[in-house]
Amino acid sequence: MVASSLGERRIIDIILESLDVMPSMPVSFGDDVSAVEIDDERLAILKTDMLVGETDVPSGMSYRQAARKSVVMNISDMAAKGVKPIAILSSIGLPRGMGEEDVREIGLGLNDGAREYGAYIIGGDTNEAPDLVISCSVLGFCRREEFIGRDGARPGDILAVTGLFGKTSSGLKILMENLKAPDDIRDVLVKSVLLPEARLAEGLALASSGAATSSIDSSDGLAWSLYELSRMSGVGFIIDYVPVAPEAIRFAEANSLDPEELALYGGEEYELIVTIKPDLWDAAERAVGEAGSSLIRIGRVISERKILLRRAERLEPIEARGWEHFRR
Repeated sequence: MVASSLGERRIIDIILESLDVMPSMPVSFGDDVSAVEIDDERLAILKTDMLVGETDVPSGMSYRQAARKSVVMNISDMAAKGVKPIAILSSIGLPRGMGEEDVREIGLGLNDGAREYGAYIIGGDTNEAPDLVISCSVLGFCRREEFIGRDGARPGDILAVTGLFGKTSSGLKILMENLKAPDDIRDVLVKSVLLPEARLAEGLALASSGAATSSIDSSDGLAWSLYELSRMSGVGFIIDYVPVAPEAIRFAEANSLDPEELALYGGEEYELIVTIKPDLWDAAERAVGEAGSSLIRIGRVISERKILLRRAERLEPIEARGWEHFRR
């Protein structure tokens, strides 16, 4: 089988099957980040993610915006763990014909993304490539007890998110499929794609509160991210409310689309999906509020490994699909 048939997740499994596992690895394969023990109380957290022009840079995105996005997508995974990024390495592959001003824009975009979240670019590598490639590696530190993994959700926990969904799905359809949007919301939808934001302040607040039992960022889509949490924690979810952004609802109406489809299966969003201890819900809500945002309750954790959406008096399964490289 070739890569396009295998899909990203099977390719990852094949590689992991080939590796020796580091003894006493504090964060298992399959989480958003990796980690190394510093001592009994502290972890060094590492994250790397790659942006490739063909698959990750939509029409209308500038080089500066693309470089900033390459940082934000890494910061978002650190946010999901409640870890503050400190330093970033960036390896860049550039087509031979790229101009000097384009290179400068990439440098400015890298700095934009790093400084926006209090980190610095401290080095990296450059090489020639047939397409734009920007790979960032991020370093941060945390107390072991504050780290929020994917594997801690328990039946009875409250399922919540840090924002509404569907804007990036809509924005991508505007940029890549030339769909129309009402004039007063078009810029909001497009901006959600071109200038994504990581929920770092919210992630740090949740880590400090001690209320979160698991967390993941939603960059692969709300539905698929729920399945990842389900797989790692060995639980399921009942969704009482799909958090669709009002702009996505209006966009869907204008283009005869299903707004819940946009919210569940879009991807490219960087909200946090978290499970919260029921007795600490008020503390979590307060902590996220003090960080300048809000925590939206959308469901609860169940023991059965199913993901179900409540509709009136019945429960319907949510499909296990979302963004996956090689399957396009």
